[in-house]
Amino acid sequence: MKKTIKRTFRVSKYVIYKETLVDYKEHFWSFLGAFFGIGLIAFIQSHQLLQAENVFLIGSFGASSVLIYGAIQSPLAQPRNLIGGHVLSAIVGVTVYKIVPDIIWLSAPLAVAFSIIVMQYTKTLHPPGGATALIAVSSTGKIPELGYWYVVSPVLSGCIILLIVALFFNNLTANRSYPTHNRLIKLLRKKHTHRMKK
Repeated sequence: MKKTIKRTFRVSKYVIYKETLVDYKEHFWSFLGAFFGIGLIAFIQSHQLLQAENVFLIGSFGASSVLIYGAIQSPLAQPRNLIGGHVLSAIVGVTVYKIVPDIIWLSAPLAVAFSIIVMQYTKTLHPPGGATALIAVSSTGKIPELGYWYVVSPVLSGCIILLIVALFFNNLTANRSYPTHNRLIKLLRKKHTHRMKK
């Protein structure tokens, strides 16, 4: 029991240290990734799409950018979570809108609540997915008219753009690795094994 408490304390101390460490290089790469990821989607929306179809840039992509460029080691920021969370939540949102189209006080909470459950069951939890589901039921104009095309574009196509940019910028230096496969846990185990050998 005492060993477990000590180990938990060491892990917590390390995580807090890493999370509160001011690393200017890390911030620089986070900035560049977010700038180019969102910038590319915004560029496509403003220059390639007709004004009537200008729904390529949705608000939940901003929240995804925080995760996939700024918190790349988070399990919630991994590619499976990014794409699966958004796409499944979009499907849920559109489905709820088709079943309960005009009762926002019912459709909004249903869309968000069901999207959370679906993401949990599929192990694709991505917090911005809740916003993607909410956008499907609460938007006016073009998004409701898209129906299930909303899942393909802007949601899936936007996620793919964000992911490609993340794969590029998050792997430019030796300190950043994306996708992350429990890198922190492996690092802690390596340190622990090294100490045990001494």
